Amino acid sequence: MLADLLKGNIHFANGMSTWEESIKVAAEPLLSKRFINESYVQDMIKNVEINGSYIVIAPGIAMPHAQNQGGVLKTGISFLKLENSVTYPEEKNVNILFVLAAEDSEGHLELISDLSSLLIDEDVMEQLKQSTDEEEVLNLIESLE
Repeated sequence: MLADLLKGNIHFANGMSTWEESIKVAAEPLLSKRFINESYVQDMIKNVEINGSYIVIAPGIAMPHAQNQGGVLKTGISFLKLENSVTYPEEKNVNILFVLAAEDSEGHLELISDLSSLLIDEDVMEQLKQSTDEEEVLNLIESLE
């Protein structure tokens, strides 16, 4: 399921000047395909401003998301890998972002659960950190599903 949702939504960048920019860039594939609208991007940023860096779920890995208040039009997920990490509040460095967009809380929990079970494996996390293209990321995730 994750691999299917990620297809075409994976990209790589050198670095970002701010954590807010990293969320905007990571969300871009979902925005351009109309899975989400701009209000959802702002909700994700506001979520970090209000609640802190709890979205940094493992060293170097963040999972930006927010409650759907009309900004999510279709459930989806995107992936951004940064060559150079960006610092989130509480001095947490991040170089991999998975943006979650779920139409409802059930889909939200399912996405988080699937992603968490993937990222619990240190080898998988290391392979994601070393990945250089979409095919590599998709093959890794497909091999675990």
